Amino acid sequence: MKTEQPSTVLFDLDGTLIDTAPDFIRCLNELRQQHGLKALPADLIRRSVSNGARAMVQVGFGLEPEHPDYLDKHTAFLDLYEVGVAVETRLFEGMDALLQSLEHKSIPWGIVTNKPVRFAAPLVKALGLEERCASLVCPDHVTLRKPAPEALFLACKQIGADPARAVYVGDHERDIEAGRNANMKTIAVRYGYIEEPEAVDLWQADVIADTVSDLAKLLQ
Repeated sequence: MKTEQPSTVLFDLDGTLIDTAPDFIRCLNELRQQHGLKALPADLIRRSVSNGARAMVQVGFGLEPEHPDYLDKHTAFLDLYEVGVAVETRLFEGMDALLQSLEHKSIPWGIVTNKPVRFAAPLVKALGLEERCASLVCPDHVTLRKPAPEALFLACKQIGADPARAVYVGDHERDIEAGRNANMKTIAVRYGYIEEPEAVDLWQADVIADTVSDLAKLLQ
């Protein structure tokens, strides 16, 4: 990556900026318990979190969207998650210091996520990030979600930042694709919710950060 100061740093949410997995794990296993099923191992659920509620229903109940029972399970899971969106969710260790470093340098940062605003906005507020975050863009705010670049361009517009000098950080291949589609510098984080960590090398990110500490060094 170039050493010039970026115009802004944009983050994916789940698995990149914050660790939402504990609440996904808790809600999915609570729903399984309601149906008389045993809890699943946390690691099995964790690596699918970035794929959202659809993946949770598939992992937890083996159901695809076309199954007649899918919608009920999907709705029940989201209802459970909505009332407990920030029970155990936290910033990844070291992330607050990274954000403070950006703020100290007057580099605005924002969030571009495929998580609906119904969940993302209260979560960001609960973690005390609402006033610090220069932009929060969810699928509700755009026509096309990631990997389309529309959300990234909108975030830059809200911040007043030059997309060509922006950096996008994510833990999913679609994040890196979205960043490339927006002609931004991209950083893939291997510490996120990744089913095959070795596959990150194939995403064509500009650089890869294995840890939050690595990410902080790349953004210095």
